[in-house]
Amino acid sequence: MSDNSLRLVWIYPDLLSTYGDQGNALVVERRARQRGLDVQRVDVRSDQPIPTSGDIYLIGGGEDRPQRLAAERLRRDGGLERAVSNGAIVFSVCAGYQILGHEFINDLGEREPGLGLLDVVSTRGEGERCVGDVLGDIDERLGLPPLTGFENHQGITHLGPTARPFARTRIGKGNGTGDGTEGAYNDTVFGTYMHGPVLARNPLIADLLLKLALDVNALPPTDDRWYEALRAERIAAATQPA
Repeated sequence: MSDNSLRLVWIYPDLLSTYGDQGNALVVERRARQRGLDVQRVDVRSDQPIPTSGDIYLIGGGEDRPQRLAAERLRRDGGLERAVSNGAIVFSVCAGYQILGHEFINDLGEREPGLGLLDVVSTRGEGERCVGDVLGDIDERLGLPPLTGFENHQGITHLGPTARPFARTRIGKGNGTGDGTEGAYNDTVFGTYMHGPVLARNPLIADLLLKLALDVNALPPTDDRWYEALRAERIAAATQPA
């Protein structure tokens, strides 16, 4: 990557874009262009190889069968693991989050191997589905304001010793384990259950991905009035009594 260019890879929009998570790619692309960066966005369908030269990789949510197909193809391809070993940043949502872990339960009720890029294991919950607005506090080491998002999942994700919780919930179920954790991350790989799309509701997360990819501590300011209005509206909705 040159000083003013960025390669953004959106993985498997034909399988993992059920819940509007492709909006995350639009937000990262727009916020990069607002800073004068030359962005090359690559949408990689499931019958195409994953390029290993990307800077930021985004993976969305999907139904159970497409999730299994995506995991199978990503394992066979191996490109995402190679990209991460080269220092790429990955941001994943819901089904994509589970795929990045060690394993999850697929549509056949079987344990499906993941990519092992996050130290998490996902199972299927037996209780009520986790659905609704979420409000939480992002790990203070990331220096970000409160998290707002929408969850819709049956999965429960347990974090291993090398995964840090992305956030702690004030409202909502998050990882579904009952311990208040939401999502997980390590140095370059992030996972969350939040839809919304989550980067439209939390634009500073998108900026964090850009800073990590560019290896900078700050970005030029940009107009965030639209994003802040959306954030305020969704946070107010989450905190109102049912």
